[in-house]
Amino acid sequence: MLSTILYTLIALSAFAANSLLCRMALQSGDIDPLSFTAIRLASGAFMLLGLLLWQAKLRQLKSQRAKPLSDKGNNISALSLFVYALCFSVAYVDLNTGTGALILFSAVQLTMIGHSVLNKEPLSKVQWGALFVAFAGFIYLMLPSATVPSFMPAMLMALSGVAWGVYSIRGKSCSSPLQATSFNFLRSLILVPILVFLAVVDWQGITATGVYLAIASGALASGLGYSIWYIALPRLKSSQAGVVQLTVPVLATLAGVVFLDEQLTARLITASALILGAVLVFLITKKRSL
Repeated sequence: MLSTILYTLIALSAFAANSLLCRMALQSGDIDPLSFTAIRLASGAFMLLGLLLWQAKLRQLKSQRAKPLSDKGNNISALSLFVYALCFSVAYVDLNTGTGALILFSAVQLTMIGHSVLNKEPLSKVQWGALFVAFAGFIYLMLPSATVPSFMPAMLMALSGVAWGVYSIRGKSCSSPLQATSFNFLRSLILVPILVFLAVVDWQGITATGVYLAIASGALASGLGYSIWYIALPRLKSSQAGVVQLTVPVLATLAGVVFLDEQLTARLITASALILGAVLVFLITKKRSL
């Protein structure tokens, strides 16, 4: 039980760190979003591949038969991963850490909920009410004011969340999520030369700090973070997994305040309470109806 809690906390912190590292790199101008995405995907792919090889080596040392590579990913999932990573980076040029994480998380959850609705999964009146409140919270966040996030970056982050939601939905049928994610990262590298070309065409220069932050985001927060999450996930009920992910935008917001001196606005607090509270009610209601 203690190990499950530890794995879960580490994974959730890694997810929040992705937002912090990306915003930190782009806000300071140490790297452009295209280069950040390319380095993140490449370093994530190498980390995941290394973990797969290490896993196979451990089995060999224990005289166990190596498991066949049953999940080699697919092009649609790899494209979803690429769109998520690219939109995520471009959006964080202008969005604060907490705002970006809240929009991303909301889009992921609403995409997965929308998929359930399209598959005619019955929803209670309470769940429909929770969905309405969540949408109201997002609309409130985007209403014109001095603290409203820029529209295009917000939409890009929402698209990033939809892409990650699609990736998550497609990943539910995987027998080995770590294998599938590793191969999807590798498949996404096919598109990386396009990013490199575009970055060179509009070259703004990158620093060693920007490269280090991108590597940390890809290898540690993404590659290692996803691996640890896949260790914790089988030990959690599906409803528990959904509820604990509610902490990611909160952790990202606090990280932005502490490390980047970002302001914690009343609008962000109110929108977060509405959206995360509504999703929590939705998940708890779903759990009781099972």
